[in-house]
Amino acid sequence: MFSKSKINEPGPKAEDPKPAAPEMPRPAPQDFKASAPKAKPPASVLSNDLHITGNLKTTGDIQVEGTVEGDIRAHLLTIGESATIKGEVVADDVVINGRIVGRVRGLKVRLTATARVEGDIIHKTIAIESGAHFEGSVQRQDDPLSPKGKAPAGAPQQQQGGGQAAAAPAKPQASNS
Repeated sequence: MFSKSKINEPGPKAEDPKPAAPEMPRPAPQDFKASAPKAKPPASVLSNDLHITGNLKTTGDIQVEGTVEGDIRAHLLTIGESATIKGEVVADDVVINGRIVGRVRGLKVRLTATARVEGDIIHKTIAIESGAHFEGSVQRQDDPLSPKGKAPAGAPQQQQGGGQAAAAPAKPQASNS
C-alpha cells in the first residue's frame, strides 16, 4: 500500500548531477548597533551676573538668567525669572519667566505667571498663565519665524484679544536700546 520513496532520502539525487555542497556557516551578523540619537547638549546658560550687549544666534538651546541688550535667535529659549531682554526674540520654543522689552516670535510661546512682556508676540501657538503681565499685540501666523514677521501685502491682518482693527498700518515700535 505505501511504498518507501527516495525523495526524502539523503544523498545525491538523480536529477541533481553535482553533489550537494556542504552548507557553509554564515558569518555571525556584525553587531549592528543602530546609532542612538546623540544626547542633546545641555542649554547654554547665561548666568544672572552676566550682561551682554549684542546679538546671540544659535541652533541650540539658551537659558538666559542675566541681561541681554540685543536680539536672540535659538531653538529653545528660556528666559529666567531674573532675566531681562531688550530686543527681538526668535525661537521655535520660547518660555518666558522674566522680562522682555521687544518683539517675540516663536512657534510655541509660553508666558508663565512671572513673565513681563512689553512688545508684540507673533506665534503659532501661545499659552499665557494667570499672573503674567503683557502689553502689546498678539498675532497668530503659520510661519512666525519668517524674517518678515508680517502678513503678506494685501492679506488681511489678524488681531486677537478683542482689539479693534486699525485702518492705517501700525507704526513701528521705537526701541529703547
